[in-house]
Amino acid sequence: MFSPQRIARLAETMAIEVDELAAIMGRGASHSYPAGTWLFHESTPRLWMGIVEEGELEIVRGNHGSTTRLATLRRGSAFSEGVLLDDLPHSASAVAMTDVRVWLIPRAVFEALRVEKPEVFYRMVGHIARRLSGRLAAANEHLVSGRSPVVATWRKEHDSLGERELPDTAYYGVQTLRGMENFPISGIPLHHFGHFVRSLAYVKKAAALANKQLGVLDPVKAGAITAACDEIIAGKWHEHFTIDMIQGGAGTSTNMNANEVIANRALEILGHQKGQYEFLHPNDDVNRSQSTNDAYPTAIKLGVILTMRDATSALRELKASLIAKATEFADVLKMGRTENQDAVPMTLGQEFSAYAATIKDGIRYIERAAEEFLDINMGATAVGTGINSPPGYAELCTMHLSDVSGLPVRIAENLVQSTQDSGPFSLMSGAMKTAAVQLSKICNDLRWLSSGPRCGLYEIRLPAMQPGSSIMPGKVNPVIPEMVSQVCFQIIGADVTISMACEASELELNMAEPIIAFNLFFGLTLLRNAAIALHTRCISGIEPNRERCLEYVRNSIGLVTALNPVLGYERSAAIAKEALATGASVYSLVLEKGWLSKEQLDDLLTPEKMTSPR
Repeated sequence: MFSPQRIARLAETMAIEVDELAAIMGRGASHSYPAGTWLFHESTPRLWMGIVEEGELEIVRGNHGSTTRLATLRRGSAFSEGVLLDDLPHSASAVAMTDVRVWLIPRAVFEALRVEKPEVFYRMVGHIARRLSGRLAAANEHLVSGRSPVVATWRKEHDSLGERELPDTAYYGVQTLRGMENFPISGIPLHHFGHFVRSLAYVKKAAALANKQLGVLDPVKAGAITAACDEIIAGKWHEHFTIDMIQGGAGTSTNMNANEVIANRALEILGHQKGQYEFLHPNDDVNRSQSTNDAYPTAIKLGVILTMRDATSALRELKASLIAKATEFADVLKMGRTENQDAVPMTLGQEFSAYAATIKDGIRYIERAAEEFLDINMGATAVGTGINSPPGYAELCTMHLSDVSGLPVRIAENLVQSTQDSGPFSLMSGAMKTAAVQLSKICNDLRWLSSGPRCGLYEIRLPAMQPGSSIMPGKVNPVIPEMVSQVCFQIIGADVTISMACEASELELNMAEPIIAFNLFFGLTLLRNAAIALHTRCISGIEPNRERCLEYVRNSIGLVTALNPVLGYERSAAIAKEALATGASVYSLVLEKGWLSKEQLDDLLTPEKMTSPR
């Protein structure tokens, strides 16, 4: 909890009494989050206001691979104050950069305060409005000052095909320009996937450090290159990674895009102009001891691991949500079904517990596949022989790459094989496909279990997210599970693309790595966002239809299976036959025949005895 002095300062800025603020904060609680945990996601419901007690948070915007860092929050910073103003969803996400502790005050506290002490509530609202107005002004200033300047000057660059002009505001160079012209395909540039761009910078920084240590790169140049890489790792200059993800050349355009951006930024750091490559060259210096054939696949592997972590983090949140529902529904007796026919009773909690275990399996499959990505071929250069790299470079570069990226990468056992074989990419795609198949199965079940409401199963109620028809008033569709299943179809289909692209490797290189990279990054990003939406906009709001579930159990012919040990096979078979012929329920027929009393029958139908006979 915060010190009395801190609470007093906060109360003074909010124009409320110290004891009033202390009472409000006293209705909150402290929560701890490990580094890397997402506290909330963009577009999800805003449920609380937080104050950082210890550690550091980042507020980021962007759900589709490329994120913008909006703010860094440290001790004493308040955030998500908009919970006082409206019920709109979060417009950004919050992620713990270190282990953090946050004091959370739920929305319900402020809703109660508005009723009980409106004068206190609206003084706080006024304070929040002033703070948000200040943030808006700062954002406007950033927008105005950060706007791309008008291109007033041009520079000329040349490559082996000739000379071209580029706007002097561009950090990319002539080879990137040609790639932009040759590959206007998907409209999705490299910078759409921020982890990929950062991974390219990790690779180039590690190479520069190794080359400097081996004495083949001037220390001053190496310092400028690593400084430029650090800026890219921190999120700067990503907009200059402009090549389309889908490209020919086995990733050469991507590699040169990185080389040119880093070289031109390094030239500025050294006091030169962009394009003055006589002082620091994209190929000779930034790409020293490398080939696209080792730098590009290594960056893909690092980027996929980082993107995978975001996806599995979201899947863990989904799993936790399913576990919570399994506990909540533990006493809801329902009929299990096999082959869409009545089977035997179970609990709704058991059904949701199985879903949570399924998601856990999917996470495990993906993480196991990602372990194979730690084997890299840096130092292989063109075909795995290490041509044009100094002795010891592969080991040293790999060591530096582990240091700068924080990932325990290691040299592949056979660099020739690692350069030509795309097996690990296929393995990851297969794991993603398996997780997608499992996730879509869960969504299919949610749609069936919520079908109706009058003419379907209707054993659960999904939260109503939007009107479901332009012609049928009152209809509400299971739009979130529908969306998630479509995401799963995309990932499943992409597995075919990745499989074909992996098979397309010929002799010493796979030319199809760009389409592999695109589908891995895109698929993991889709999986992450789908898991977040399913958790926050569907699972967390599901309610059981207890009466409907119990009614199905009592009316089901399958009930005789559970009664068989008590009634015996002959009587159980006879009553099943009579129930089918007359339409009467097994429950009512047993009572009518006096074979069991209502107390005995209800006791047999308790969830404990029906679903846990041991």
